[in-house]
Formats: sequence, structure tokens, C-alpha cells
Amino acid sequence: MRRSLSLAFTAAALTVTVLPASASTATPSLPASATTGATTTPAPGTLRWGPCPQGAAAPRLQCSTLEVPLDYRHPDGRKIEVAVSRLASEKPSRRRGVLLTNPGGPGGSGLIYPAVLAASGLPRDVLDSYDIIGLDPRGVGRSTPVTCDLTKEQQWRGNFPPYAHTAADVAREAGYARKIAGQCESSRTAWMLPHITTANTARDMDRLRTALGEPRLSYLGASYGSYLGAVYTTMFPRRGDRIVLDSNLGPGGYDVTAMRLFARGLEDRFPDFAAFAAGHPEYGLGSTPRQVTAKFYELAARLDAKPVQDVNGTAFRAFTFEQLYADSSMPQLAKFWQAVDTGGELPLPEPPADLENLMASRFAVVCGDSRWPGTVREYQRNVFIDRLRYPMLGGSTASINPCAYWPRERTEPPVRINGKGPSNVLMVQNERDPGTPLAGARELRRAFGGRATMVTVDQGGHGVYPYGGNTCANDAATAFLTTGERPARDLACAAKPSNHASKQPNS
Repeated sequence: MRRSLSLAFTAAALTVTVLPASASTATPSLPASATTGATTTPAPGTLRWGPCPQGAAAPRLQCSTLEVPLDYRHPDGRKIEVAVSRLASEKPSRRRGVLLTNPGGPGGSGLIYPAVLAASGLPRDVLDSYDIIGLDPRGVGRSTPVTCDLTKEQQWRGNFPPYAHTAADVAREAGYARKIAGQCESSRTAWMLPHITTANTARDMDRLRTALGEPRLSYLGASYGSYLGAVYTTMFPRRGDRIVLDSNLGPGGYDVTAMRLFARGLEDRFPDFAAFAAGHPEYGLGSTPRQVTAKFYELAARLDAKPVQDVNGTAFRAFTFEQLYADSSMPQLAKFWQAVDTGGELPLPEPPADLENLMASRFAVVCGDSRWPGTVREYQRNVFIDRLRYPMLGGSTASINPCAYWPRERTEPPVRINGKGPSNVLMVQNERDPGTPLAGARELRRAFGGRATMVTVDQGGHGVYPYGGNTCANDAATAFLTTGERPARDLACAAKPSNHASKQPNS
């Protein structure tokens, strides 16, 4: 059966998940307001901790299950399960509470994430100060999962639409988008779809806070997790303690604007790779950044016309985008380009074992959180604009997807992020982030107003804390989590981390 590199979008770029470049699925070694609908809560201490299930086991990591309402408008009605994990502080005398974490998504499992953070350099002071909590959000993984009954072919095709060069390309893709939406609506878990939203996951988080016996909840969320944290602290402003949001989506979350911003993210980030490739003549991709950029368009056009080893132009763009999440992936990306250019053997990655649920749960949240354009003409217009503005990726990210045909039922409008509540939010953001571009982070910063302070870093890639090497940004996040102190105003960290130098932000 055909495999395609388009699954690279599915596994990384499309789920907008922040993980260190070296992370794998192997076990790591460790170093309310009236609008919430939460009318009943579990009693403290109702979680029973035990070993984590296979695939999520790690030293000292414990797991449990929390029962939550499917529909918070009917809290005594049907229940679903949420899988949670805990990496307990080894210094009870220094423990100040719990730190709930989320690595991104939507659709990404977070059960093992506390152990991943510990193995990836989360400072000892933070590990001592908190029990680090993870969870598989509702609909995901070991929580009660959703499905769209996606075939293997549909899974390997990926979540992004093919690059649309013409209006006719968009119209052709509409049939496939409608088919996927229909499968989700007719699946055996269709009863869950209206309730798999970011707002309901935030309510689950507050249920978890109560079950843990904690008056307040600190939070560290990255990528889509930044939006989840923003929604939580907007819905429950007095129940959040210290909120750190890393690699930030805009205030609309993963909506049509965020989808289109991926194209800008690639344009923001690509010069870093162009400079890298130009500085390494052994790859033969060009001796100047301009030549490397021209090579991108040459290879994409060649594969659009004639795919090689099941890799077409859309897959080439996808793999390029995904590999730019981390500087450490640039050599692999350069070798891939070289193989495309010279006819060498291309690597075809194996799909994750949970790919169907990953894609289905992503569709549920992305399509269910907000309204999407409902006519082919609107997507054709967006493609026309973005293909000119951001030609590397705009023909794909602006095109039609299953959200255009998603079931119309909505249990509530999207949460509107605002500045009401305590000033307890710290945002950290790379200037050249392909997955969550700076433009979106600035919009979220404006929505928070005086509630937030933002630290920007003069570097590329997706994810700042604790994976990046910029001590200016990392120290700011650690200080906030351990002492509550934030920079007095928005801060821009210089590229070189060793001297803690900083500059004032441009805006």
C-alpha cells in the first residue's frame, strides 16, 4: 500500500506539537465563573495512582483516570474518561503545588510529557517545586478516544490539502474534504464530536485540579497547548496560579487564521535553512541563500509534475516545513533535498501507531472549536491571496479541508481571550517559529493586555522552554515558575544566549 511523506504534516506540523528534536516514543530517562458549566466536582483524593500503561511508562511516572461529564451542561449525564499522569516532587518540603502540562496538538497525547520534560532539561528547581501533571485530553489516546474510521490510505494522505495551483484544484479537493467530514459524523463516536472542544478540555483541567485537592493550578503549555492554557485562564481566571505559554497560537486558537498562518511561518523560518544550506556546499543546493530558495521552487515544481518514490510536491513542502521545527533537523532536510535533486533513495517514515486517533481528534477540536468558511469560493479566494503572498505553502494551507463541511451543531461559541483576571501569564516565543508564527503570538499578547508579559527570542524553530538554549528566555520562565517573578515589561532576548543580553522588542 502506498506511503507518503505527507504524513510528516500529520505527525508533527499539523498537530502543532512541541517536543525536543531528540525525543522519541522510547521511555525517557529522568534527571469559575458561571460560564464554565462546572456544577459538580469530584471529591479531593479521588484519583488512585498506579503504574502507567504500556507506551507511557517512565521511571517515577504514575497514572490514573478521571471521570468527567461528556456535556458540562448536563454534569450528571453521560461520562467519559480522561487519562492523567503525575511526576511527583521528590522534595515535599519545597513543593508548592501542581504544574499541569500540555505538549500541543490538538490530538497529541500528553500522558508521558512530564517525563519527557524532566529528561529534556526542565530545571531541578521546577521539578522540586511541583508535581508535574500530564494528561491525554478528552478524545485522545488513553482517554475515551474518538475516531473518524479513516482508512490507511486516508491516514497516509495527511491532514493538509494538496497544494492548489488553481481554483479548480480547490474545487476538486472539496469532494475529499466532504467525505472525511461525513465519516467523522457517521462514526461510532460521533456522539462525542460536539463535546471535543478546547473549552471542555479546560473544564476537565479544572475538574482535575479539584480531584488533586489543589486550590489553584500552574500550567506549562506549548503550541496548541498555549491556546488551551489561554482558554483555561480566561474561563477560570482565579484558579490559575503561574501560567507559562510557549510557542503561541493567536487568540482564535487553531482556526482558519492559524491554518493560513502556517504559510507565513514557513516564510519567516526558511531564511535560516537557506543560510545553513548555502554554508554547506557538500549538499549542492546552492552557494547563496537566494540559490537555495530557487532550489526549493525548482524541486517542488519537479515533484508536482512527476512524483518520485510516492513523494509529490505537497509532500516535499510538508517535509520541508516539518523539519524546520528544530535547527538540529536541518542536516537531515538538506540530505533529503539532495536525494530529491540527484535521484537518491528517499526515506519514507513509518506512520505512528495511533495515527487514526491523532487525526480524528485533531479534526474534532479544530473543526469544532470555531466556524470555518463554508463555500468553495471562499477557499478559492484565500488560496489566490496566499499563493501570491506566501508562495512556498500558501496554496496548501489556505485550501479547503473537512472543517468546511463539519456538522453544524455547536454547544457554545468559542472562548474569547481577554484581559480580565490577575496578571499571571508569561508568554515565551521564538521570532521565527514556523508552526506558531510571531504574528499570532503578538495578537494573543494584545488580547491578554495587562494580564501577560511576553519574552521573544531571536531564534528560529518551534518551542522555547526548556528545549532551547537561550538562557535569557529559559531563566525568565524558570524564575516565574519558582519565584513568581516576571520581567517588568515585555522582553526580547538576543540570539546569543551566553551573555543574557537582551534588547527591547520592536512592538
